[in-house]
Amino acid sequence: MQQSFLRSAAIGFAGLLFLAGCGSPTGSAPSDTTNPQIPEPAQGAVFRPFDSLSIALQGVMDPGVSNVTIDEQGNIPLPNIGSIHAAGLGPSELQQRIADTYKEKKIYTTLSVAVGVTERYVYVGGEVMRPGRIPWSSDLTVAKAIQAAGGFSLYAKETAVTVVRDNVKYEIDVKLAQRQPEQDRRVFPGDSIQVQRSRL
Repeated sequence: MQQSFLRSAAIGFAGLLFLAGCGSPTGSAPSDTTNPQIPEPAQGAVFRPFDSLSIALQGVMDPGVSNVTIDEQGNIPLPNIGSIHAAGLGPSELQQRIADTYKEKKIYTTLSVAVGVTERYVYVGGEVMRPGRIPWSSDLTVAKAIQAAGGFSLYAKETAVTVVRDNVKYEIDVKLAQRQPEQDRRVFPGDSIQVQRSRL
């Protein structure tokens, strides 16, 4: 009788272990981890430091095109008028500012200005092979930006990459983005991507 009781108890205990195993989060169950959505820039169309621009003066006796880059202070140099502030302005605002400045300095009385963007950049730093700025394109994503910077270094923490936009930080799991392209987030001009060093 005692042996029968012990046998029943052992079977019951084994059943409990089986049920506990079924409810365990370990194993091959798919993860529900997702990367955060990153809002588009609050001022997506405005110019930023290090944007490369073409400035065409039209309707004047000596028309020309100046290829300039916005410096760290947000300024661009222009013939006869020196530096003017460009960062934070949209194309039409910058065109108007340039035209008004030429008129105020009495260089030209009438003119039209055309501003075009020749190149914009995203910044990738930290544990990548070639840290620095890379040219922006409309289809650029976090994973693509890291690839353009030479890929991760040996010590990169690929699951916790920081994207800074409008002074807000977002943490992106790039390994997840590589497995599931819909989890890869677009980047915009002026974004900063920082790859941390793994603690391992």
